[in-house]
Amino acid sequence: MNTANRNTLWAGIFVTELKKLGLDSVCIAPGSRSTPLAVAFAESGIRIYPHSDERSASYFALGLARASQKPVAVVCTSGTAAANFFPAIVEANYSEVPLIVLTADRPAELRESGANQTIDQLKLFGNHVRWFVDVPAPEANFSKHLLRYLQTLAARVWETSQSPLPGPVHLNFPFRKPLEPIEMPADLPAWMDPPLLSRLETAPAQLTFSRPQLFPAKEQTDFLTQAISSSPRGLIVCGPRCPAGDFPARLTELAAQTGYPILADALSGLRFGEHVNAHIIGGYDTFLPFAGGSLRPQLVLRFGGVPVSNALSDYLDSLENVPQIHVSAANRWQDDRFRVTHAMWVDPLLLCRDLLNGIPKHANSDWLDTWQDYEEKVWDEIRALQMDPYFEGGILPDVLDQLPDGGGLYVANSLPVRHLDQFAPPSRKPVQVFANRGASGIDGTLSSALGAAAHLAGLVFVTGDTSFYHDMNGLLAISRSGIRATIVVINNNGGGIFQRLPISQFEPPFTDLFVAPHGLTFEHAAKLYGIDYVRVERLSLKPALETALRSENSTIIEIPSDAAKFEQVRQALKRRYAAAANPRKS
Repeated sequence: MNTANRNTLWAGIFVTELKKLGLDSVCIAPGSRSTPLAVAFAESGIRIYPHSDERSASYFALGLARASQKPVAVVCTSGTAAANFFPAIVEANYSEVPLIVLTADRPAELRESGANQTIDQLKLFGNHVRWFVDVPAPEANFSKHLLRYLQTLAARVWETSQSPLPGPVHLNFPFRKPLEPIEMPADLPAWMDPPLLSRLETAPAQLTFSRPQLFPAKEQTDFLTQAISSSPRGLIVCGPRCPAGDFPARLTELAAQTGYPILADALSGLRFGEHVNAHIIGGYDTFLPFAGGSLRPQLVLRFGGVPVSNALSDYLDSLENVPQIHVSAANRWQDDRFRVTHAMWVDPLLLCRDLLNGIPKHANSDWLDTWQDYEEKVWDEIRALQMDPYFEGGILPDVLDQLPDGGGLYVANSLPVRHLDQFAPPSRKPVQVFANRGASGIDGTLSSALGAAAHLAGLVFVTGDTSFYHDMNGLLAISRSGIRATIVVINNNGGGIFQRLPISQFEPPFTDLFVAPHGLTFEHAAKLYGIDYVRVERLSLKPALETALRSENSTIIEIPSDAAKFEQVRQALKRRYAAAANPRKS
């Protein structure tokens, strides 16, 4: 711990306490006012990921925290540097990712004074953070009370970022000069001798928290037991961010015991893994618009967030007078159609265990068979498209085929995540899938993916060209931090997602203002950042991926595509499926 002056000591005490609590990663953007924090982290042994750009730093931290499921700190100087954290903090809020956001600031007397690089940073991120603290400026010869305050503050920040609802926490640190570790002996507290300093670094954390588990109440399990027992045609819907760990296995056991299908969002953690059985349904985005009343359930159990699939949301919205029960350990609303009739605030895993012990097996094979019949027809139709060069939807299944067991996949908004959800069938291969589906922006997804790759070496990131362009400077992290990743860029020359909207029928504004074609290819970006590059047609993706995944270097694989032609293929798929699912209407 650096004890040169009040600033370095103040920052050192705080950072040391975070390390004791388990912080092992920090992203730092350069700046003068944040010097005491940067020095403290540099001397702490905590892994530092340096970034020249604050937006990239914050999104990298988001991706790393998402993949590691641990808080990650991110540090910047004062002024607009802090404002560049905003988009990532919004995403972390809505996707419930723990971030510890540390912004440096001028002291109070320089605020609203015209001082350079000074803006109002108080509650800068509004309600998008779980907690904001304007930390007192360091004092010379501070008291033991302030020492305990700093130690306790670190523990409270650590805990608040994770419980009861994970998310970002913002601390604003004002510092007066000198910011560098210049010796100022009069700054140090008289009571702080070398033995005490040693104990500060080696003693256990000043404060730790014990978290409760949300055990099901008897009335909750009784209510659900009765609802399930009286509803042989039930349905389980798993949206993004379902619990990990043992939850997927226990929920599929519950599905087998009740005969309920599980509609598993590609980001739910349920669609891919060793727990996958015949109850896991993934083709619903294609078949639900054509299913009619044959798939009307008597009860819906919901877990996780709002589904990626609009067809699934439409289907849930159509279920008049059908009880829909949402189960979550976080007391946060996750139903934009307002069809949930019962919200249960309880640990989903513990609830599944109780239900498994209390509900007799009463599988309705006809009900499950109906869902499986629709499901099989979907994958038959999609497999028939695999050799169509315009079938952009075949890219994500090809990537999943090439990923090793336990591998990581990060998908960007807007089209790639929809391709994954509609065209990637359930699989017993254990893979970890990530996306920024909290606020669902296209910004920062490259940096987020590289942050995740810092935890999962060899991760594959699939992105559209606009998302890639939007965050291209994030590529610098590959060489600076030794990241190894494969980046698949689907280049359809602009915003291909807009081909799905009615505005696509209105020219001239559509092409210029919505698609916004850029005419770029990305081999020069790869060369600029020292990354391997290959451009392939879609049908040649698998061998290119195989080579990239074996390489010790990071690789950009660019695939040219035509969004308008792909949308025609997708619409033709719908028509063929409608005919296959309802032959008497064809």
